[in-house]
Amino acid sequence: MMKFHSKALVLTLTVLAASVVHAAVSQQEASHLGKDLTLFGAEKAGNADGTIPSYSGGLTKAPAGYKGGDSFLVDPFPDEKPLFSITAANVDKYKSRLSDGQIAMLKKYADYKINVYPTHRTTAYPEKVLEAAQKNATTAKTTNNGVGLEGFEQAIPFPIPKNGVEVIWNHLTRYRGGAVRRDFVQVPVERDGNYVLTRIEDTLVFPRNLPKFYDPKEDNNINFYFYQILKSPASISGNVLLVHETLDQVKEGRRAWQYNAGQRRVRRAPQVAYDSPGSAADGLRTTDNYDLFNGAPDRYDWKLEGKQEMYIPYNNYRLASPKVSYKQIHQPGHMNPELLRYELHRVWKVTATLKPGERHIYAKRVFYVDEDNWQAAVIDHYDDKGQLWRVAESYALQYYNVAVPFYACEALYDLQAGRYLTIGLTNEAQAPFEFNFTPDRSDYSPSGLRRLGVK
Repeated sequence: MMKFHSKALVLTLTVLAASVVHAAVSQQEASHLGKDLTLFGAEKAGNADGTIPSYSGGLTKAPAGYKGGDSFLVDPFPDEKPLFSITAANVDKYKSRLSDGQIAMLKKYADYKINVYPTHRTTAYPEKVLEAAQKNATTAKTTNNGVGLEGFEQAIPFPIPKNGVEVIWNHLTRYRGGAVRRDFVQVPVERDGNYVLTRIEDTLVFPRNLPKFYDPKEDNNINFYFYQILKSPASISGNVLLVHETLDQVKEGRRAWQYNAGQRRVRRAPQVAYDSPGSAADGLRTTDNYDLFNGAPDRYDWKLEGKQEMYIPYNNYRLASPKVSYKQIHQPGHMNPELLRYELHRVWKVTATLKPGERHIYAKRVFYVDEDNWQAAVIDHYDDKGQLWRVAESYALQYYNVAVPFYACEALYDLQAGRYLTIGLTNEAQAPFEFNFTPDRSDYSPSGLRRLGVK
């Protein structure tokens, strides 16, 4: 009888704990926002030894030389030199502030290093986003065992996360402007450093960030609308992918369509999800590797490991400079380390473990998410044998002209194959980014795909 009651008590406590895990925080806890926490949930104070400064509002003014509009950003820290470099020879001294994947990169490539610069907390948001994040703290909650999301206005639903999946939802819904158009390249790099560029145009439209666009009936379960047009090489030019990214993908799965320019046909594309091969990536990424991680979180159990200080890519204005060519960036095995900038920041660590009975080529992923911009900075990927396989990094920078945290590019390194992929570089583009354009809803309908393919 005692054993029965003990089991029942454990079950009851487990159910209660689960209900608390998926609830919004109390008004008392939310009162820390704007005081010891920023309105977006980061610790305001710096660290004990002063290597991480206190948050003072981020980078909101353009440095001298910036031409305005959608022109290339100017580096606000052009004269700074690395404080030190981490190499295979001294990696053990710094390993507590590196991921296993970063350590593996240093040990695999003798010419690779991590240059560490002074830390600048440059993340800044529009006032409307900060107000929404503060409100979200007491209203947002996950549904369907963490798979869905409700009760939030726009961006950063969980400024005070209580579990791993809430941190991931902050990454998935983080503020990237109401609408953004990019003209960039995706570059699969072979072991010897050779590559073929794929030029891509894509757009992201977040209805909740666009009051004039938002339709409660159409967009209530939409995180964003997305299309991707392949521009080159000629063999794939004109192919288009359209995605309606739903919030609760158990209730209503991701809606995707593809237009094949050669066949001139539009087809539903339910396979564009999870670990299906990413387009034009030469087998180097899965669909959900895009933006380091995207899509439904339902196939993993998400464990919040806590917070830690870590060297992550940050303020990578030099990497995004039009003075740097794609040839200068891409080297055998890895990007040119002299063009990369790392800083010490606090990150949330989340371990994602594949659920029993679920399928994915990655059996485990370990996420490191920046506390300020809520962007995944580093993700280590493991295969079904428990072996470290791929390492993803996002090379963050702040678009000070529009108060948008973004990145210069993302990279996915395949440690087993010795190859890697970069996504998002705009150095040689004519018009790299266009923020706050006015989206045409017809462009995000299946009937609009043929028109997009011939623009």
